[in-house]
Amino acid sequence: MSTVEDLDERVCWEAVVDRDARFDQQFVFGVVTTGVFCKPSCRSRRALRRNVRFFRTPKGAEASGLRPCLRCRPTDDSATDLQWIRDLCELLREQGRSGERLTLGDLAKRVGKNPKTLRKQFQAAVGVTPRQYLESCRLETFREEVRAIDSITDAVYAAGFGSSSRLYERVDSFLGMTPSDYRDGGGGVEISYTWIEGDFGLLLVAATDRGLCSVEFGEDRESLLQKLADEFPTAVLSESSMKAGDAQFRAWVEGLGRTLRDGEVHPDLPLDVRGSAFRIKVWRYLQSIPRGETRSYGEVAAAVGQPLAARAVAGACAGNRVAVLIPCHRVIRANGDLGGYRWGTDRKEYLLAEERSRD
Repeated sequence: MSTVEDLDERVCWEAVVDRDARFDQQFVFGVVTTGVFCKPSCRSRRALRRNVRFFRTPKGAEASGLRPCLRCRPTDDSATDLQWIRDLCELLREQGRSGERLTLGDLAKRVGKNPKTLRKQFQAAVGVTPRQYLESCRLETFREEVRAIDSITDAVYAAGFGSSSRLYERVDSFLGMTPSDYRDGGGGVEISYTWIEGDFGLLLVAATDRGLCSVEFGEDRESLLQKLADEFPTAVLSESSMKAGDAQFRAWVEGLGRTLRDGEVHPDLPLDVRGSAFRIKVWRYLQSIPRGETRSYGEVAAAVGQPLAARAVAGACAGNRVAVLIPCHRVIRANGDLGGYRWGTDRKEYLLAEERSRD
């Protein structure tokens, strides 16, 4: 059997393992032992990798003598066409920029689906509901607007929030500080930082008075400090002396040190992090993964109630700025490969080896 050569088989197999619906329009896979071909998101029992072949189109699979799966119907254009989801995402992004208000019923009419089906299929493909996606777009717009104009009120309405109270209900976990502080690049916020060095490399630890806001691995102090300054350009950054006057910060750093030593995440350590509702849900789940164990991106997605959102989980891991305390290094690919890591796969491998050696 011949397949299309330009397909990245590693990526295709990951999509099949994760049952990632966002690949349904990009390829199909055939199983030589059963003679059937399926969409990547098919819920049928997973075949062995050695028996799987990938094809750019259903016609290519059929030309190789395979027949379409009766469960996922890979030749059904209406089932495989996800263009409406892409169009809806763009519409929601535009809504987030313009402040236009559309109900779920309005959105359903735009794409020719009933509201319940739209919500279910959108959430399965994207990982969040249309409302949550729109809210994320509005918060992103607010982040842009609040630093571009002087009035916070104007930024609130420019981002499509009906009132400032609607924003403040959601902005705390997204920005990690008040809108006025974020607008000023952290202006008025005092951020203490210090350094930890060990076999794992150099670590910059930073915190506001609310909790640890940055735990970053790096190669040198200058570049790490520059990254912190870029995120909060007008915050007051001060290196902690770790003396009596910094008792709270010192206690948090000591808690991080315990995590580095024993691999046990201490969820009582306060974190001052920003993220969408979905990312925060992922980060909280990551903190529950036991030391020495790993989960695949697909397993994490299923655990947070979004089984088709493996790639969104990967994005949440990549967006984590608090190393070790939110242990995204414990998330690997379904085939056992380490996958990516914000601070380098060598460091990820070291952290996992250290944790396993303690068990």
